[in-house]
Amino acid sequence: MQQRYVGNSGFRVSSLSLGTMSWAQETDEQEAAALLHAFVDGGGTVIDTAASYAQGQAEAMLGSMLGDVVARSEVVLSTKAGASSSESRRSINASRGAMLAALDASLARLGTDYIDIWFAHEWDPNVPLEETLSALELAQRTGRARYVGISNYNGWQTAKAAAIAGFTLVANQSEYSLLQRRPEDELVPAIEDAGLGLMAWAPLGRGVLSGKYRGQIPTDSRAAQGRLTAYVERYLDPQASRVVEAVAMAARGLGRSPLDVSLSWLLSRPGVSTAIVGPRNAVQLKELLDAQLGVLPAEISRALEDVS
Repeated sequence: MQQRYVGNSGFRVSSLSLGTMSWAQETDEQEAAALLHAFVDGGGTVIDTAASYAQGQAEAMLGSMLGDVVARSEVVLSTKAGASSSESRRSINASRGAMLAALDASLARLGTDYIDIWFAHEWDPNVPLEETLSALELAQRTGRARYVGISNYNGWQTAKAAAIAGFTLVANQSEYSLLQRRPEDELVPAIEDAGLGLMAWAPLGRGVLSGKYRGQIPTDSRAAQGRLTAYVERYLDPQASRVVEAVAMAARGLGRSPLDVSLSWLLSRPGVSTAIVGPRNAVQLKELLDAQLGVLPAEISRALEDVS
């Protein structure tokens, strides 16, 4: 798997990152261990998680596998702090105290003394940005985080954070795909101007760009599960369907899968360092690892951009 630099930094990541949002929920420990082993064996390095995923259980599950399923030195750990989720609500607290307490808890759950890249999970309108950034700076200065970044910040928020930080932010995590191109308006220009890299989450349009929802909702899919139905539904409208059909047509013409075409398009976009994918089982991961992830013909890329 290709290794790519993040922005203007010396931080290197694999072109695909393994997301763990489903771990300890839809993905059990046995499945997660198989995913982790196969991903690293396939050349992947970045494992992306967050303190809020399954209320910390995803981190704990990953931590239990480091040194057993894979060596700590083989992976790049990416985690986030400042957000928490429950069945009924989501809350944001990016204060210095909350961030640093969450970092120490993450380190304990992961069973490591440093995070490769640590993110402020979301913008907190109730906390001064300088305070949030001070937590990132202290984590880096004390060696608890090798690199730091921001997540789900829009264009002006990213530009402001980079301008006042006084230290190097290397990345922003944001949703980006052929079904979600809003980052191109302001976020991507802001990221490029500041020298950051974009780590794109939901690069397959929350699974819709894989083509599995064409004409049906599979019973084992996220859209069929009550907890995650709303997560997928926004991309099951007629406009999204037109994009999916265009991707499927391009895939047939190229002899590649819709998944491959979608990810190849994304990884060729300005500023994108890695695509964070979230396979829930070995079959889904195999399709990802089998993807060519090669540059698309220019006319195909233009057609996909036009329809999307």
